[in-house]
Amino acid sequence: MKKGLFITFEGIDGSGKTTQVKEFIRRLEIASIPFLLFREPGGTEIGEKVRKILLDKSNTGLLPITELLLYSASRYQLTCQSIIPALESGKVVICDRFYDSTTAYQGYARCIDLSFIERLNSVATESLVPDLTFILDISLLEREERIGNKDLDRLEQEDIKFQERVREGFIAIVKKEPERAIIIDGSKSSAEISDEIWGYFIKIRKGEYNDEIL
Repeated sequence: MKKGLFITFEGIDGSGKTTQVKEFIRRLEIASIPFLLFREPGGTEIGEKVRKILLDKSNTGLLPITELLLYSASRYQLTCQSIIPALESGKVVICDRFYDSTTAYQGYARCIDLSFIERLNSVATESLVPDLTFILDISLLEREERIGNKDLDRLEQEDIKFQERVREGFIAIVKKEPERAIIIDGSKSSAEISDEIWGYFIKIRKGEYNDEIL
């Protein structure tokens, strides 16, 4: 039985997601709250090998369904091997991306059937659903400015129309599941964003968040 809290961070590349993950962990450490951090794809020895295949920009022949199944395989390994045991031990589990990224990238951006992706996400996670998901949102113009001359991976180098569909996918997730997914204005200062995220976390830890929404 799950005893811990499962918190995920999502957003388009350049949204500040990973920065906020680090800040969230810093606050957990200050508060002496036991936690474990994972990333997707990856997080396990097998998953990290899959990650290299998925993000290698030389793999231009990777087909959409192949991509989808590889992400799901990595996720299943991580969920069963690491996330569920950590939650059962009472820890706060943080994941830098989870199945919402599959919905946004492979569903909305790659145009793979969303109902199929929803079923696959359920299988690949043993029906595990995050307690709280923070989706960092920025405009595509701001994304371009932030990325600059960064060496982009296979998905980061997709064109602007692809990235726009990804963003639209994340926004659609928030509209569909407002009780779980929270959109955060990524154009705010890092400190403002961190305070906002921490505020939501404290509420859900006290059992106040869902009551407030409902």
